[in-house]
Amino acid sequence: MSTQKTDYLVVGAGATALSFVDSLLDVTDAHITMVDRRDKAGGHWNDAYPFVRLHQPSSYYGVDSTPLGRARLDTDGLNAGFEELASGVEVASYFHAVMQDRLLASGRVSFVPMTEHLGDGTLRNVLNGTHTQVEAGRIVDASMCENGIPLTHKRQFTVADGVACIAPNFLPQHAAKHQHFTILGAGKTAMDTAVWLLSHGASGDQIRWVRPRDPWIVNRSYSQPSGAFYKHILRATALQMASARDAVDISEFALGMEASGLWMRLDPDVQPQIMHGPTLSTAELALLQGIKDVVREGHVSALEPERMVLKNGECTAPKDTLYIDCTARALGHSNTWPIFTPERIGLQMIRLYQPMFSAALLARIEALGGDDAAKNALCAPVPMTDDVQSWIKSQTITSMNQFKWGQVPALKNWIQNTRLDGFGRPSREVDRTDPENIALFNEVKALSMPAFANMQKLANL
Repeated sequence: MSTQKTDYLVVGAGATALSFVDSLLDVTDAHITMVDRRDKAGGHWNDAYPFVRLHQPSSYYGVDSTPLGRARLDTDGLNAGFEELASGVEVASYFHAVMQDRLLASGRVSFVPMTEHLGDGTLRNVLNGTHTQVEAGRIVDASMCENGIPLTHKRQFTVADGVACIAPNFLPQHAAKHQHFTILGAGKTAMDTAVWLLSHGASGDQIRWVRPRDPWIVNRSYSQPSGAFYKHILRATALQMASARDAVDISEFALGMEASGLWMRLDPDVQPQIMHGPTLSTAELALLQGIKDVVREGHVSALEPERMVLKNGECTAPKDTLYIDCTARALGHSNTWPIFTPERIGLQMIRLYQPMFSAALLARIEALGGDDAAKNALCAPVPMTDDVQSWIKSQTITSMNQFKWGQVPALKNWIQNTRLDGFGRPSREVDRTDPENIALFNEVKALSMPAFANMQKLANL
C-alpha cells in the first residue's frame, strides 16, 4: 500500500468542501488532498433534478474567489425583479470549473475521485479496491453537510408493482404519459416540482399534494443583496424584532414573522408546523396556492394500485397517477459536534442556511492558529432547523457567533469584503447619511437586544 503526505485531507468534494478549500488557499501555503466517491467535484449538484434552481441569489453562492452568475435582475418569469438564481446545470458546471481552474491550478490541491475514506487516512478506490495511506496534518470531514437528494435517498414507503413513482429527475420525460400527478413531500423540492408542472401546462386540478406538515416559507424579497432593497429589508427587520421582543410563545413569534412579511404560508387556514428555510417569490407562492387537493394524513407508508396508504389514513387514487417522490431531506443534520477536535475539522453551518459562507469562514478561523478550544469558541455549530422553535434556537446561535466574529479584526474584515456575505452587501451599497436609513438602522439596533433576549427564552437556551 502506497503512502502519501498532505497538510489537509478533505473528505468530500461537494459545495461545502470546495468553499473551505478555496478559502484555505488564500490564507495558508498548505497542500490539500480532496477525496470523493463521485467522479467529479460538486457533490449532490451532479445528481440534481433538471429544473432545480438556487433558493438564494447566485451572487452570494459558491466559493469566495469565483463569482457565480452576473448579479443581474431577472426581468420576467416568477423571479422577476430579483437577482438571478442559477440552475442546477450552471451550479454543477461552476463547481467543475472551480476545481479545475482554481483549486488544481493552484498546484497545492490534489483531487482523488471515485475513492472513499475508510478512516485514519486510509483511502480505497471504489472501482479496483486498491488502498492508499495518506498521512495528513488535519482531516477535514465535509460529510456532515451532505445533502439528501431525491435521486439517491432511501424511500421510507413501499411501492407496489405497476405503480409509477419517480424521482423528480425523471419528471420531464414521464409527465406527458400521465394526466394525474401526486407530489409526495412538503419541502422545496416538492415546491419546485409543483411549479414545474404548473408552469408547463398542468392545471391545479390535475395535481394532488401530500403535505404531512405545512411549511413556513421565506419571502425571497428579503434575501436580496443589493442596496435597492436596503430600506425594504430594514423595515421588515424592525417589525420582526418588535414581534420577537413581544412574543409570548412560539406560535405568536411565527405569526409575527408572517405579519412582518418575512415568512409566508401556502394555506391561510393552516398554521405551518415545519421550518426548513425554503424560499419563494410571492408569484411562486400564488401559483402553488392553485393546488387545492392537499392530503394531510401523515407520511405515505404504501403506494398501491388506485390506493395510497398514509400514516393516519388512506385515499383512492386515479389509476394512471404519477407519483413524484420529493421526500428526501436536504440538510438533515439536527445534531452537532465540536467543529475543531484533535481527530478532525467537522464542517458544519455556523450561520443559519449559509453552508458556503460557513465553510469559507471556518477556513479563516483555522488559519488564525491557536488551540482547538479557542477556535471552537468562535464558531458554535448551528443545527439545521425542523420547526419554529429550532429556527429560533439556530438563529440565536448564529447571532452569538456573529457577535464574536466582529471582535476579531481578521474575521470582521473578511466578512465585510467577501462575496459570500449577501446580508452585508445592501448596507455597503447605500447612502449611510440618508436620514431615513439612519432612523431605520437605529430602530433595528434598539430592538435587537430585547428581541434577542426573548428569543433565547423561547428557544429554551
